[in-house]
Amino acid sequence: MAAVLVGLLSGTGCIRRRLTIRSNPPGARVFIDRQEIGVTPVSTAYTYYATRTIELTKDGYEPLTVQQTFDPPWYQYPGLDFITENLVPGEQRDERAVEFQLIPQQVVPAQTIVDRAEQLRVQAGHGQFVVPPGR
Repeated sequence: MAAVLVGLLSGTGCIRRRLTIRSNPPGARVFIDRQEIGVTPVSTAYTYYATRTIELTKDGYEPLTVQQTFDPPWYQYPGLDFITENLVPGEQRDERAVEFQLIPQQVVPAQTIVDRAEQLRVQAGHGQFVVPPGR
């Protein structure tokens, strides 16, 4: 009887969770919740479902920070998760993939920056300050 019980329990299931992050163009450094996980395309295992902060950086492109929510599948809802992880035989995989489009960084000419600084200096000297539209 004990051998049957051990045999049944040794064949119980488990959930393998994997997240893959891709970027266009590839080669961006990826941070999840401020921990670096690698360069796109990159995959990592995770333990729990939540809203994660995903950051991508690449030279020549604007940095990107996204709050990405990963909801559990139906078989991972509280109560059912105990059954699927401990009593259902076999391995189940929950693989998620997200892709991000990186925006090229716009280079502002040095003279434009100098002109804007001079304009702000003059405005500050006159006691006025106007924020340009789109800033």
